[in-house]
Amino acid sequence: MTRALAAVLVSVAVGGCSPSSLSPEAERGRQTYVAQCTTCHAMDPAQPGPVGPPVKGSSRALLEAKLLRGEYPAGYQPKRPTKIMPPQPQVARELDALAAYLR
Repeated sequence: MTRALAAVLVSVAVGGCSPSSLSPEAERGRQTYVAQCTTCHAMDPAQPGPVGPPVKGSSRALLEAKLLRGEYPAGYQPKRPTKIMPPQPQVARELDALAAYLR
C-alpha cells in the first residue's frame, strides 16, 4: 500500500465522509499532517505523540526552521530538549497549508 493511499484511508477513518469545516488550505495541511507527522506526533496536534510534542499553534517560521533546516528560530524555547527530529524537506511545498491547519 502506498503512503498516499494509507493517508487517504486514515483520513476517511478519522474524519469520515462528512464535509470538513476547514478551509481548503487547512484541509490540505491536515492531509499533510496525517501523512507526514503522525508517526511521531499525535493524530490530534494538540496532544503529545509517542515521540514528538504537541504541535498545535506552531508558527510558519517554526515549521520552516524545524522542517527544512532541523533548527529552531532565534529565541525559540523548544518544548523538549531532544534533537531527534530530522529535517523533513518533502513538506516544503506544504508549509503554508500545514501552518494553516496547525493554527
